[in-house]
Amino acid sequence: MASVAEQLAANVNFGAFAKATELKKRLWFTLGALIVYRLGTYVPLPGIDHAAMAQIFQSQAGGIVGMFNVFAGGALERMSIFALGILPYISASIILQLMTAVSPTMEALKKEGESGRKKINQYTRYLTVVLCAFQAYGLAIGLEGTSSGFGSAVIDPGWFFRFSTVVTIVGGTMFLMWLGEQITARGIGNGISLIIFVGIIAALPSALASLLELGRTGAISPGFIIALIVLALAVITAIVFMERAQRRVLVQYPKRQQGNRVFGGESSHLPLKVNTAGVIPAIFASSLLLLPATFSSFIDANTSHPWLIELNAMLGRGHPVHVLLYVALIVFFAFFYTTIVFNPKETAENLRKQGGFIPGVRPGERTAAHLQYILTRLTVVGAAYLAAVCVLPEILISEYAVPFYFGGTSLLIVVSVTMDTVGQIQSHLIAHQYEGLIKKARLRGPVGRR
Repeated sequence: MASVAEQLAANVNFGAFAKATELKKRLWFTLGALIVYRLGTYVPLPGIDHAAMAQIFQSQAGGIVGMFNVFAGGALERMSIFALGILPYISASIILQLMTAVSPTMEALKKEGESGRKKINQYTRYLTVVLCAFQAYGLAIGLEGTSSGFGSAVIDPGWFFRFSTVVTIVGGTMFLMWLGEQITARGIGNGISLIIFVGIIAALPSALASLLELGRTGAISPGFIIALIVLALAVITAIVFMERAQRRVLVQYPKRQQGNRVFGGESSHLPLKVNTAGVIPAIFASSLLLLPATFSSFIDANTSHPWLIELNAMLGRGHPVHVLLYVALIVFFAFFYTTIVFNPKETAENLRKQGGFIPGVRPGERTAAHLQYILTRLTVVGAAYLAAVCVLPEILISEYAVPFYFGGTSLLIVVSVTMDTVGQIQSHLIAHQYEGLIKKARLRGPVGRR
């Protein structure tokens, strides 16, 4: 069976794609849904002075607002109905996932199978509405308190503006959540990830145009642009290698005899990824470091809070304190989130129930300790890799004024989602070829019996 699967995977080509009608329908549906999302990022919120908003955003683009705008596909900069994007849903999902590790009730619900998963998804939707409403109200209050040379960002402040803003943004986020679920069910999968992916790469053409414009005006040399592109390709290659890297732990299943037949005696592998935590540590670390800069942007630090000037300088890009805190937070969240998503004791217990064991290691607690030892060493490598990818753009921007338009977090998301999407397409193609083989076998069956 393995050789057949490998042969089918090797035969995946454009000819097979042309015959995969179901896959083409899924791809067209996904493309249409993503186009709807991009059009929605240009639908403005009512009651916003967009000239004033553009100037205000330009002054605050270096804080957490700028990072959120990247994930929202520029919708926050334009203050559209998708201003918060899908981020409230992601936050709710992470909170529920953390609760399954600390709450016995949620942990029991997670083990109920499909019914438990549906309940957790429903709780995630409810929490998304609460978080989105809270964030939308805070955004409305913040907009009413900000102004620029063009005047206030809000044309007519008041409770009506706040109410309309909350209702519109919550509706936009819930629509994006529904759209992501439709892409997952009727498209090629990974709906939420694809929405974030499209939002990030939407800024790629303008970023490349700005980079080439700097080269045309002589601000940077052509050789430097080539070196920057080569460095970006090297970082992407490293990300692909590390995201696919895993430690395969050998698992053996004993033989058992029933009558004259012998069953079992097989071996398999338990794959442990080097970067089990994914991009979550980078997102959390970036958010925490950018919070002080965002808060101080709404306060006149020169008159009322002069200590904010020193704090912002210490937490600015390229400052040693900023780099050290960034690395420390990434390492902390890498270990913390890995313990949430992978439980060595539960895995060891499942292996024991299935009769599996790791050669040379006794089942039960010894197996759990062995898996924890392996996972800890892998997480050290994974955390170092995440820290290097995320800190490198910060150093280049601050020390060498390199125009990096995408940080390490954005690059990680883009590469990871691309790899997952390609894997989904290959899976659909392989399934289509299996269906073709089964149909041919059924057609030849009656002929052979005749």
